[in-house]
Amino acid sequence: MDQFIWRVLPLLSILVSFLVFFYFQNSHTAQLYPLIKFPRSKCSLLPHHHFWISSKRIVTPQGIISGSVEINEGRIVSVIEGYGKQGQSKQEEIIDYGDAVVMPGLIDVHVHLDEPGRTEWEGFDTGTRAAAAGGVTTVVDMPLNNYPSTVSKETLKLKLDAAEDKIYVDVGFWGGLVPENALNLTILDDLLSAGVLGVKSFMCPSGINDFPMTTIDHIKAGLSVLAKYKRPIVVHAELQQDYGNHLDINDNRDPHDYLTYLNTRPPSWEEAAIRQLVGVSKDTGIGGPLEGAHVHIVHLSDSSASLDLIKEAKSRGDSITVETCPHYLAFTSEEIPNGDTRFKCSPPIRDAHNKDKLWEAVLEGHIDLLTTDHSPTVPELKLLEEGDFLKAWGGISSLQFNLPVTWSYGKKYGLTLEQLSLLWSKRPAALAGIESKGTIEVGNHADIVVWQPEQEFDLDDNYPVFIKHYELSAYMGRRLSGKVLDTFVRGNLVFKDGKHAPAACGVQILAT
Repeated sequence: MDQFIWRVLPLLSILVSFLVFFYFQNSHTAQLYPLIKFPRSKCSLLPHHHFWISSKRIVTPQGIISGSVEINEGRIVSVIEGYGKQGQSKQEEIIDYGDAVVMPGLIDVHVHLDEPGRTEWEGFDTGTRAAAAGGVTTVVDMPLNNYPSTVSKETLKLKLDAAEDKIYVDVGFWGGLVPENALNLTILDDLLSAGVLGVKSFMCPSGINDFPMTTIDHIKAGLSVLAKYKRPIVVHAELQQDYGNHLDINDNRDPHDYLTYLNTRPPSWEEAAIRQLVGVSKDTGIGGPLEGAHVHIVHLSDSSASLDLIKEAKSRGDSITVETCPHYLAFTSEEIPNGDTRFKCSPPIRDAHNKDKLWEAVLEGHIDLLTTDHSPTVPELKLLEEGDFLKAWGGISSLQFNLPVTWSYGKKYGLTLEQLSLLWSKRPAALAGIESKGTIEVGNHADIVVWQPEQEFDLDDNYPVFIKHYELSAYMGRRLSGKVLDTFVRGNLVFKDGKHAPAACGVQILAT
């Protein structure tokens, strides 16, 4: 039983949700497919394959310990409690991090890396460099914003080829559920057989021409195939409603005013979509006709009726989970300057009360995990000079900043290191079916971030940022706490002191 309940809650509903989530976790798996082309000396800034990491603060499933972690050939081979103890051998290298926190590497399951086809937006090289610099050791790449979108085994092959020799962290891949493969399930079956970890769908227009929206009937059809593979569907849950109650399309409101944009995507859009989703998720529970399938709702913004629907579905045993993102937990609509389109995303950032309620849901376990929804673009589409929220590209670039942003804002609400690790490591690994990652335990991959929670820094032009268009990030100009020192991926030291390993030795993760 892992710490799914952090505070005293209505125990029955949380217990049912907990059991369903971990039943699903154990029902699907993914494997790493390394293409080893570089010697170890190129893959790691550390010349050792067998070494120890010591710290007074190591985050383990059993709690925070003072001790040491032994790493050999990319795996954790022992965890010893007691600072300064390193087992019997005295021959291996020992890296003493003192008071710095040693934690499982972050796993970001909602990232748009935009390759192939739109490397001017991001790309595997810059995106995974940014991930490594932020302590993210695994990402799962979304099927859209690259071109062509990943909706068939053929388009998946294009993406796998594009990623070769370019990834500094391990990368898995979501496929896309679109009307074409929902109406021809052979295409979807082939895509899942080719190794995607699950599929993504939009219940509203995605903004990408070759990734059209799906109806609830398309989603039902997809779930019938996903049940066989025991993999999730991850859904952008907004359903367009009548504008009349929120913003008359003939109204001449100022498009530079953030509230104008906010009113075009009210919470009722999320509620309407989620109401439809929980109508089908009822069949995913144990013994249901869609048992084995799983519904995951991405980037929840509405902390009110939408969240209540999810909680109710969990309480009856549906296989359903939900994520939110740091930008919903860091920013509020009241503070967004007019014309500053860096803050545009969908669903939109809502008011301060909503943010507080989201944090409450995170800390009480109703929101299962965190992701960035790293969604970069090019400056000309973000319209910074024009400042038109209605026309600008929606998406927040943030992949490198997951850890310090979550910690900086979360500690004010009582977020603990153990909770941080569950939200960013263990539970994302479970959702994606990635075994041997997400915790510091014997036998797992040595995917580790070393960071200093107390160290503050200014995210300014002098700070080394590796996302392609860092000036578009809404986090630039912020003062944050929690500086990443070192990042290990399968025992390779891939990032240290602002520098990356000479070669990109991350591996692709495909479902089996």
